[in-house]
Amino acid sequence: MDEFRDGRAGRRLVAEIRETAPDRPLTLMEVCGTHTMAIARFGIRPLLPPSVRLISGPGCPVCVTPLTFIDTAAALSRRELTLAVFGDMMRVPGSETSLEREAAAGADVRVVASTLEALALADRLKPRPVVFLGIGFETTAPTVAASLIEAKRRRLDNYAVLCGHKTMPRALAVLAAGNPKPDGYLCPGHVSVVIGSGAYEGIVRDFGIGCVIAGFEPLDILQAISRLVHQAASGVPAVENPYSRAVTAAGNGRARDAMDTVFEPCDSEWRGLGLIPGSGLKIRAEFADFDAASRFPVSVTAASDPPGCRCGEVLTGAVRPAQCGLFGTACTTDHPVGACMVSSEGTCAAAFRYGSE
Repeated sequence: MDEFRDGRAGRRLVAEIRETAPDRPLTLMEVCGTHTMAIARFGIRPLLPPSVRLISGPGCPVCVTPLTFIDTAAALSRRELTLAVFGDMMRVPGSETSLEREAAAGADVRVVASTLEALALADRLKPRPVVFLGIGFETTAPTVAASLIEAKRRRLDNYAVLCGHKTMPRALAVLAAGNPKPDGYLCPGHVSVVIGSGAYEGIVRDFGIGCVIAGFEPLDILQAISRLVHQAASGVPAVENPYSRAVTAAGNGRARDAMDTVFEPCDSEWRGLGLIPGSGLKIRAEFADFDAASRFPVSVTAASDPPGCRCGEVLTGAVRPAQCGLFGTACTTDHPVGACMVSSEGTCAAAFRYGSE
């Protein structure tokens, strides 16, 4: 790891970025929540020249999950079943409550570290239903798909998934078609391991936006920024993959096969971006017995973010966290109002924790 945190190499990259950056303003968007946290943690923004601006995109899966999903999960928790969730879902506010509050009121909500743990929980508690909350992008979707394949093989019929998975490329296209659009994307390393660098060719071709895949160490991020700055200076956008130690052009075919076996594309609601056609995943009919939405239907009313909360604008890079009137006052990591302050990958949480605002 030390080789990706070498101070001399970092100074060389910063100097290269400063020398190469064009005089015009250059807006680069990182679309991975882990990148957002790393950029804040390592103090990368202040190292860049004034013309290069980093903004955060919709790369935090918890943050882009709409209120209706959280409200549905809360309603499910009041039924005679067990919810299995990742830890950062517990404190995400719904329209009136959170899973943390529901658990305090007596709901059986269990934090798990993986889908394997959720399967083991279902096996231990059977016949009591165990519902896993499936959220995330192409990074986590294959593991959820594998859990459903395994549950079907083992006939573990008390296991089910409430599916809220989303896929990244269509969201990038929506942002690229916006006005103003980013000048370049720092593409998500984890997602790219699965979908491959070739998945971004359409962004370059259709929108003229450069895409560089980045790892998560300081030198990874600075190298990706440097490549995007070079592309902007030359006027030739391209897909580049400096993170080749983890990402290939084709990605992980076995992971995508598992996703294709269990899921099919559907329209999906994104906080901040609205309904994006074909950007979500739903459970195929062949696995309907494990689909919590059909097995345990609940009715919830559509809701909006709390008054004053600007999470939706933060997720599209339209505003910085400090431009939200609630940031650091009514909304803190101890008392979050919006999802962007809750998640470990949230833009507001990163800014608040590391003082990058």
